[in-house]
Amino acid sequence: MSLDDFFVEMSKRREKRAYFYRINRTSDVVERFLYQYYDTARRTGVVVDGRIANPTEGNLSYYGEIMGMDFRLSTGFIAASLKKWLPRLGERQRESVACSIYDCLDELRKAGKTENMLKNAYIKFMCWLYYKFERIVGRLGENNVPKILYCGVISNYELLLITILNRAGCDVLLVQTAGDEEYRKLDPASERSDVYDVPEGKAFPKDFSLRQLCRKFEQEEQNRKIFGDGAGIRNCTNAWIGGEGLADILKAPADRGGRPDLFYNCYCRISGVEDKLTYANELYQFYLSLQNEKRRVVVENGRIPKPTPDEIMRIRRGNYGTLEQMLLDLQTNIQCPASKELRGLLAKAFAEVITEESKEAGMNLHRLLNKAVYLLCWIKRYQGRLFQNWKLPEVGCFIYMGGCKDANEALFLKYLARIPADVLILCPNLNERCCLEDTLLYEINHQVSMTLERFPEQDVQIHIGTAAYHAERELDTLMYQDSGMYRNQQFTKANIILLQTMDREIKILWNNELKFRPNFSTVDGIVNLPVIFAKMSGVKDRDVENYWTLIRQLMTPETLVIDHAPFLTAAMPNPLRMYATEFFRNGKLKREKIKSHPGYPYAFLREEMQEHILDKLEVLIEQRLIKGTFENGTEYTIVSVALNLPKEAVRLLQQFDFTKRNPKLIYLITTETLMSPEDSIYVTFLSLLGFDVLFYVPTGYNIENHFNKKRMEEHQLGDYMYDLQVPDWNRIPSAARKSWRDKIFKRG
Repeated sequence: MSLDDFFVEMSKRREKRAYFYRINRTSDVVERFLYQYYDTARRTGVVVDGRIANPTEGNLSYYGEIMGMDFRLSTGFIAASLKKWLPRLGERQRESVACSIYDCLDELRKAGKTENMLKNAYIKFMCWLYYKFERIVGRLGENNVPKILYCGVISNYELLLITILNRAGCDVLLVQTAGDEEYRKLDPASERSDVYDVPEGKAFPKDFSLRQLCRKFEQEEQNRKIFGDGAGIRNCTNAWIGGEGLADILKAPADRGGRPDLFYNCYCRISGVEDKLTYANELYQFYLSLQNEKRRVVVENGRIPKPTPDEIMRIRRGNYGTLEQMLLDLQTNIQCPASKELRGLLAKAFAEVITEESKEAGMNLHRLLNKAVYLLCWIKRYQGRLFQNWKLPEVGCFIYMGGCKDANEALFLKYLARIPADVLILCPNLNERCCLEDTLLYEINHQVSMTLERFPEQDVQIHIGTAAYHAERELDTLMYQDSGMYRNQQFTKANIILLQTMDREIKILWNNELKFRPNFSTVDGIVNLPVIFAKMSGVKDRDVENYWTLIRQLMTPETLVIDHAPFLTAAMPNPLRMYATEFFRNGKLKREKIKSHPGYPYAFLREEMQEHILDKLEVLIEQRLIKGTFENGTEYTIVSVALNLPKEAVRLLQQFDFTKRNPKLIYLITTETLMSPEDSIYVTFLSLLGFDVLFYVPTGYNIENHFNKKRMEEHQLGDYMYDLQVPDWNRIPSAARKSWRDKIFKRG
């Protein structure tokens, strides 16, 4: 049974009966259900919190006056009494209740109770029905089933009465915060009710009460009204940045992250300057870039102008007794007719920062109201400039030169950081302190101090750096931007494209620089590298001598050669194997842990190549290119192999320029011994890093046992041949023999 079944109408229930369940343990789901059930029982049923009070002398006197003290154990007598005692009962309801009372009293008789005891029980039941349950007995048998909620340790006669009402058509929920032990003494076989097993349940707190439960959920409802229901858009502040300050803010909002329920903003304070000569010019170029991207930008220098009397007068406010009351009323000042989403974000952030401010020492509601009014004035002032025609994933930019001078300014910037706006605080003069403190704030600190009064929004304000510096930058732009010419190591990131070729094309492409290959491109600073990943099966014309010569011709200085399988095995020493589970945990590659490990083998490589290696390691795992990934721990083998590449491969990576010739691997398999899982990881990883990988398999045997996906292209060169012996490559000519036609018709 599901707890939601309690709220199903009788006509739609599988078993056409009322429920009687007891709950002995709690959980978040149970608490939410109890609140919903309590609310229903409070409105249309009966809630018993503790015990049902025994009939008073006055109650008994009134009963005797109306009904007399006669008693007979028969349904006819009980039905006639109910008609007089509870005249609003319908005939069917009366018969149902009478039968239920009779059954319970008959059980007591069979248990040895005297007639006088039965009479006392009967009168108690009648009084309870009249004084406690009269509001629901008239609704028994309705399609919308009435509810009883009993919280506490139930007594025997209470259990009997509630059983009577349950059998007559009333749902009953018995909440036993002290457990089931006392109930079992009354109903050892659980004949009257069923236990609801709470998945992952826990014992009720000792101080649990329905009042406390209601207060908790009423507070949640109040918070939902103030802060929103949590199902909308939230801020992702600084979690995506690279820590580069201006460059982070220039990153297009659409490229910062892909979750549709988040907006990605930057919240950064830069203190000091890196270079006095170039600082102003860098800021100006930064500002131009924002303008070119059509970003909405607001710049304030020195101070944020205080709200004017007119601005303050336009804020509607009243007298408040609580923080919640104040927030709910003041939020009505935040209007955004064009976007319900934006209005929700602005109002939620307002409630959050004012609530946080209320916790400051010495803060009272009057002072808090003044701060809130200031904040609302600034929200109204800058809202249009930052968010006109706003839609996700757009993010405005607020630049404050000089830093916060007082608590009101700091509160406003805290607010801006929690709405779709980048917040950049520039404090070039280290002698002037910014008073803003915020756990979300990202800080960049330079040692050089500089006085700059205004942010350079116009070129007349900037101080140009050295002529040589700017001449070099301009030359770079002219020569290397969209020209097909590339500076050495110009690009730091690359993606791999696997080329599909004819077998005779491989020799032509093998020595080509990547920029001359088909499908090479650069997009947003990322290079798309067309690489070869192919298997050459068989031997053309069974000409073994020419077969070795063709392979020898491909052995360039950038080529690694493996002429036996397996090349790597699990038995080989690997100093990082034991740390693989630390380096990859909870589905994430722990980059900083890897880099800070004393055995990290790539620390001497240029930083860009280290990041490239780790990027492709993540790709290799996430795309599950190797069988067993996320199934039997293969991901840890992948980590250990990728972090223990042979020295020759690492050296080729260090000198690898993504626009020039790429490193290569030739793997010969001439026998029945095939690649190990470690070999499969190794060659796939090199391919992802940008290597051309070429297999020569004269036997044509399947070598893809450990691959999850078919990645390599296979070319059939000729007949399959077996047990070929790999030659001494020094004795194989590195150039092709010239035919008599070449000698006659070709020069040189």
